[in-house]
Amino acid sequence: MAPMPPAIRAAFEAELTTARRTTDPDSGWRALERAHILSQPWPWPHTRAHWHMLRLALHTHNRPETRGQLIRLAVAAIASALGRVPLGNTGRTSVGLTTPMPLPTDLARLLTDAGITATR
Repeated sequence: MAPMPPAIRAAFEAELTTARRTTDPDSGWRALERAHILSQPWPWPHTRAHWHMLRLALHTHNRPETRGQLIRLAVAAIASALGRVPLGNTGRTSVGLTTPMPLPTDLARLLTDAGITATR
């Protein structure tokens, strides 16, 4: 896969920054879910999204989420490299690893402009 396009990279990094700066865990999760959706097609960014999700799960002492993120961290890069990612999936433990989900409109536009589609 080609490198992450600049517009997607900027949005991804902005979501990670929002997650790091917020003191509200719910806002942090929302930003990380959006970062995850953007990152899925690219192995390293996808892994980074799960790393940050693991850190938030540990910070909030959420054991089920921590366990789920450890598993996701182990498979994120491989799944992206093989093109086996369900686009729209938020990356949380409450959602199945292979469950596709609707894309937020703004993120769908960014991904579509980059040639990334749910049927990929």
